[in-house]
Order: sequence, then structure tokens, then C-alpha cells
Amino acid sequence: MKKAVVIGSGIAGLAASIRLANKGFNTRVFEANRYPGGKLTAFQQDDYRFDAGPSLFTLPKLVDELFELCNENPRDYFNYQAINTACVYFWDDGTVFNAPSQPDDFARRAAETFNEPKKNMDNYLSRAERLYRVSSPIFLESSLHKPQNYLRKEVLFALSHIRELALTQTMNQVNESFFSEPKLIQLFNRYATYNGSNPYKAPGVLTMIPHLEHGKGTWLPKGGMHEITLQLKALAERQGVKFQFNAPVKRILTQERKAVGIELQSGAEILADKVFCNMDIVPAYRKLLRGHKAPEKTLNQERSGSALIFYWGIKKQFKQLDLHNIFFANDYKAEFDSIFDQKQIHHDPTVYVNITSKYEKRDAPPGCENWFVMVNAPGDYGGYLPAMIDEARKNIIKKLNSVLQIDIEPLIENESILDPTGIEKKTSSYRGALYGAASNTATAAFLRHPNFSSKIKNLHFCGGSVHPGGGIPLCLHSAKIAVDTLK
Repeated sequence: MKKAVVIGSGIAGLAASIRLANKGFNTRVFEANRYPGGKLTAFQQDDYRFDAGPSLFTLPKLVDELFELCNENPRDYFNYQAINTACVYFWDDGTVFNAPSQPDDFARRAAETFNEPKKNMDNYLSRAERLYRVSSPIFLESSLHKPQNYLRKEVLFALSHIRELALTQTMNQVNESFFSEPKLIQLFNRYATYNGSNPYKAPGVLTMIPHLEHGKGTWLPKGGMHEITLQLKALAERQGVKFQFNAPVKRILTQERKAVGIELQSGAEILADKVFCNMDIVPAYRKLLRGHKAPEKTLNQERSGSALIFYWGIKKQFKQLDLHNIFFANDYKAEFDSIFDQKQIHHDPTVYVNITSKYEKRDAPPGCENWFVMVNAPGDYGGYLPAMIDEARKNIIKKLNSVLQIDIEPLIENESILDPTGIEKKTSSYRGALYGAASNTATAAFLRHPNFSSKIKNLHFCGGSVHPGGGIPLCLHSAKIAVDTLK
């Protein structure tokens, strides 16, 4: 039986291991941490449970697909519930918008709230659906680095819609062309943060992202986001995949430009016919592939944004909040200029609050809530000093107090903090970037590293830092594309 090793057990590494085992490979996964999941983990803080990383779940069919591939019924192991309110948006002037998940309801409610013609909303969401339908088979579901893929009918179809892809416009420019209300433009600009980018630089094709929420739906796994990790690991084990934790990899072994296995930090050598790397592409080359020529243009791409996260146990329940909540900055462009150009957290940040206890009652004690409080932040370009974190915390609390008309500080029963430095330390994500490279140019997608090495045979890559990008759905696509390159 042929052997495969997977470096890293992030969501893409887990999915790749399942697909490799399904293809008949004797598959082993080596993980530096003592737990699987990469960013998709969880922890207990006194009587509060927190999902540590990704909090948005879209395209659940991509998880179901892995169970079905193994001839299992996903509902026997993994279940999720639809979230009817995609997000609750707050502005400092008192405007509140409860955004329904369903597109027609969203368009109607947005028209009422922002005094914008409903037809503008309908046209925008219909366009987002077309963009997704046109671009997804090319940019998300297949390799951009296999010449034969450009001969497919989907590519010809996309070329016939090339103008609508808005590759020469920014997201903000597209949104301004549809709407006159600044708040609505800001709302749709925020979708750039779904891949850690700047809406004032990212290409207009990314305006397809709202379709994932309002066309495909927003969901929450039963038991929280961490259930994705737990159930995929269990599925992999049922397929015969073996996991080894606390097992950092020192280097990828090569012979005559072929990957032949890995060497662990312990000195043990594991030989394999195929090597799959789920590690961030930058440290993968700098540490695991020393001596091999690195693709410097790819590795030197602008990094995506990162995050500063506070995990708060809150001794109160807030009826006006839901699972996903956004408290917007007053000057959105200034915030992104601060993050990407000045490498600083803005003094008036947009604050995201995720509260899983709204749906998973066991995540917080009775009468309380578990708040995952996050602001967009630059990566680690010199260390996050305690004073920087303290200032950001004060600005977050100031905004929440102002909008919610309450003093949050006395309600914080316990607290943990995760900054970009910690993100890099825990996940090896270069500079703590959440999505690898940013998508701030029209060519960024093509500069992402392929899901295979063109220089070293039998070496493949998956995860958020390579094609097609970060976030749970794209990481799952990444694993599929990587394994499909074995054909």
C-alpha cells in the first residue's frame, strides 16, 4: 500500500488525510501541537466555552461531502442549524440593522432601514450570485496552475462575463456604484475581511462573497465550530488515518527532486510516497525546504490582516445581540489605512462580537454569555506590546459602552487574549496573518502558491496560505484540489 504523510492537522490537513485514505493511501498526520484543528479549536474558561478561531460557517455541504465520500451519513455524526439573522449591525449614531439571512428578506429590510430602493438590493444580490456561479469553478474549485483547466467550458463561460467580474475595480468602487447610503456601502465593504483584505484595494470580483451568507446561508454546528475539527478527525481515524501529536516536523526529505518523506524534530525519519504540507507556505519553505529555491515573489506577497481577540465571560444577557454582531468604525477607510499602511490597530476600530451561547446554552452559565470580541489588526511586524493591547481594549470597551449604553467592564467575569504574535506561535501562520496573502490586487489569486510543487515531485500543499485561500470553505476546497492533483 502506498504511504502518504500530512504535515499539520488544520482543517485542510484533516480533509486531505480523509481524501488520501479514501484513495487507498496508508496516511499519517504529524502535528506540532498537542491537539488538531489549527485555528479551528476551542477552550474552556471557567464555566464558559469558547471557539478559539473561525466563527462563521458557510457551505456546510463541503463538510458533508467528506462523510459521503466515505459512504457515511453525515447526520449520524455532524449536525448544524440554520441562523436566520446573518448579523446584527450597529453604528455610533444609533442605527441598528438586523440582517436576515434570506436574500429577499434582507433586501426588503435593508431598503426599509437605509431608504435604498429594494431593486438596488435585489440587483446587487443577484449579481453576487452570478459572480459566484461564474468564478467559483475557476478560482475556488480547481487549480489555477494546471494549463488544461483553462480549456474547460467553465473558463469560456467566465470569459464571456469578464467585464462583470470587475477585476479593474475595487470592492468599494463596485459598492458605491450600486448604493448611495454610506452605511450600506460600509456593510458590503466589510466582506473584504472574510479573506483579510482591504475593500479599498481588493478587486471587485470579491463582491460575490455576500452570496455565501445570503444565497447559501449561515449555519452553526451543533456543539459549536470546534465540532467540525472533532468530527473530521474522528472520520479520518475511522478511515485508518493515524495521528501523531507533539510531533513537529524538521524538514521535508527529498531525493533527486522528489519528496520521499519527512524528518521530525526528534530525528525520526518517516518515508512516504506522497507528502502533503498543511503548514503556512512561508515557514514551509523557510524551515522545511531549506536548500531548495523558494518562490520569493509568492512568499513576499502582502500578508492578509490578522486579529486581536478578547474572550470574555459576560455576567449578563443582551437581547439585542445575536450570534454575529458588528459595531462599525466611523471612518472605515481610515481603519483599513491604519491596518495595511501604518500597521496599527485603528483608534476607532470595527468590533465583531460572536456569542455562541445564544444558540448553544451550555457555552455559558445561566444568565450569562460567552463573548468572542475581535478587531481587525495588522500582523506581527515587531511585536504586540502590552500597551498596544491595553489601548485597543480601552477603545473596544469605549465603543461597546457607547452603542449599547452600558458599562461593560464590570460585567467581564474572566478574560483571555489572543494577539497576532500568539496566532503565529500557535499555528505557524506567518506574521499571524489569518489568510496567508492578502487579496489586494487583481492578480493576487494567481500569485498564491499552487496545491503542488512544480520543482519537487510528490509534494503537495493545502491550507489557507495556498490556492484558493483562507477560511473554512476555501481550505476544504484546497484539500480537494491538492488530492485531485494526484490523478
